[in-house]
Amino acid sequence: MAQLTAVWRRLVAVLTTLPDAAGWRWCALVALACGAAMTAIGFSTGLYRLTDAAPGLPLRLLTVWIIPALGEEIPFRALLLPGRDETRRLWLWVAVSTALYVAWHPFETLTFLPHATMFLRWDFLLCTAILGLACALTRLRTGSLWPAVLLHGGFVIVWQTWLGGVSALG
Repeated sequence: MAQLTAVWRRLVAVLTTLPDAAGWRWCALVALACGAAMTAIGFSTGLYRLTDAAPGLPLRLLTVWIIPALGEEIPFRALLLPGRDETRRLWLWVAVSTALYVAWHPFETLTFLPHATMFLRWDFLLCTAILGLACALTRLRTGSLWPAVLLHGGFVIVWQTWLGGVSALG
């Protein structure tokens, strides 16, 4: 019961905390590094390809912010990742939450998204690991889930809208 209470307190804290100006600047640097690494991997392997904007952007914005962004950030970065004051083994928890986040994507393909075979590609999983690590670092540094939600959602929207992600998902 005490563990459940601690997790609930963590969830409330990360959802009600916003980064200060220095935290937002740090998150912007992490986003740039994450984007640079994912861009280099994605374009060099053919994972990403420039496409005309996929139709349906307003609905996609709403869907992405709710399902992958908030829907994956809550379990993997809010609930699973303890705060700095909860453990001295933060890097272990960052590794565990990132590994589970990466593993979640093939699990989706093998269970309820069979057309999303892109989720089985090594380059997609490497980009997913980079994004997961960046989201974990922003959550830890700021104590807020919102930079991770923005980072996650922003990259998924760009991928789905302009980099071939919608067609790749089947």
